Amino acid sequence: MYHLLVVDDEAKIRMLIRKYAEFEGHQVTEAENGMEAVELCRKDPHRFDLIIMDVMMPELDGFSAVAEIRKTCNTPVLMLSARGEEYDRIHGFELGVDDYVVKPFSPKELMMRVTAIMNRVRPQGEEPRRNTVSFEGLTIDFDARIVTVDGQRAELSPKEYDLLVYLVQNKNIALTREMLITNVWGYDFYGDDRTLDTHIKLLRKSLGPYSKFIVTLRGVGYRFEVL
Repeated sequence: MYHLLVVDDEAKIRMLIRKYAEFEGHQVTEAENGMEAVELCRKDPHRFDLIIMDVMMPELDGFSAVAEIRKTCNTPVLMLSARGEEYDRIHGFELGVDDYVVKPFSPKELMMRVTAIMNRVRPQGEEPRRNTVSFEGLTIDFDARIVTVDGQRAELSPKEYDLLVYLVQNKNIALTREMLITNVWGYDFYGDDRTLDTHIKLLRKSLGPYSKFIVTLRGVGYRFEVL
């Protein structure tokens, strides 16, 4: 199935996740701290399909580790934390985290979230798009999952990319907040409208001058508007 990198300084947590992940057919590699995880990803940026990362760890915390990993690869990340404050969730989203699970957690639910993330990143039975679209200086390479702004690669998180793609695929159509949340986050969405607004804000920042294409529809949602 998938190759997961499980990063946690607690051996019992790593063993618990490994047990459930391997039961579902996944391959698991363990790291006991953020520094070890960063080195593994640097050696082979395409080795792992998804990273399960704890926040509070010695040597290098999870947030710092994700920031370093994002310099070399765009692997989806599911964050684990005993802290559930909004600031921590927003900080994680800003770094490109795809989901956030608060400890203690249900291993079964964790695996469901892993599956949901991977189904969004790599939909089963769907052939990768072999095309590119451009809107002025904004270019989206669907095959490589790369977005460039005036020739420079934009460092979008996996969730920002998914949100942009859905907006582009439905360009010039008014999309309600419910439609965006359902189609980008899916049934396992945990949060509120502020999560969508946060991602829109981060996406606009990443697109620079081409954030103008994302139009806010007050009381409704958003539209990717091109004339």
